[in-house]
Amino acid sequence: MTSDSAPRTPEILRYAAFAADPAGGNPAGVVLDAAELDAGAMLGMAAALGYSETAFLTPGAAPGHHTVRYFSPLMEVPFCGHATVAAAVAVAEQAGPGRFTFHTGAGEVPVEVDRDGAGLLRATLTSVGPHTEPVTAAEVEQALALLGWAAADLDPELPPRIAYAGARHLVLAAASRARLADLDYDFDGLATWMTARDLITLQLVWREDARTFHVRDPFPVGGVVEDPATGAAAAAFGAYLREIGAVTAPAELTLHQGEDLGRPGVLRVALHESDDRVRVSGTAVVIPA
Repeated sequence: MTSDSAPRTPEILRYAAFAADPAGGNPAGVVLDAAELDAGAMLGMAAALGYSETAFLTPGAAPGHHTVRYFSPLMEVPFCGHATVAAAVAVAEQAGPGRFTFHTGAGEVPVEVDRDGAGLLRATLTSVGPHTEPVTAAEVEQALALLGWAAADLDPELPPRIAYAGARHLVLAAASRARLADLDYDFDGLATWMTARDLITLQLVWREDARTFHVRDPFPVGGVVEDPATGAAAAAFGAYLREIGAVTAPAELTLHQGEDLGRPGVLRVALHESDDRVRVSGTAVVIPA
């Protein structure tokens, strides 16, 4: 017999972030009240679900404030953009569109939810303060070897950097769309290499034009071969482009991701003149049970 006082496992809501179609974008789990869950329980739920991340929210003392923790199937990560978008839309479906504040492992992340022209809920997150770091030639060579890429496969106008806007990502720019499309890498080797450098994903990009990019994000450290739409990496990439002088704020960028996985998604990145933080926007829709 089950006691009425026994703890109940909270419901995991399922959303596709950065898409208008549940079959596109990046699936994310959302738990709206995780107050009774410890880290082990959260990790277990995220692993059972199998999405690249699940967001666990604990309502804060002030209206609209939430503490958020993010778990992949293998680990907790400090910040996840697509799960933030999904969680904000889930909150807005109950509370209505508006402004919310997520307190994450990376810091405070404001999120605003409104409706787009099609009536879908759209979330815009504002990153924590971003920065970039140099990466050595030897590290680039190691990363390329693990990817099965050659130095000639890189775009010389977009140099490798580590970029941060809540989590660390190595940016590598492909010289062609074909190079980006052909991704078959050493999963275990890359996971070990990335873990030693505290990298969450590799942000692999191809520049279609000055404001349009196609991106892919290997995520072996989280137990996922590839992340279909990566908001945290999009924010870091926006900061990277500004810091290397590839774009000048104010600027709006469009990132296409998930096409090579059959889960197309669109991420909008905005850079402001008066604020170095990066805005990332996208819609999210419920994935039917």
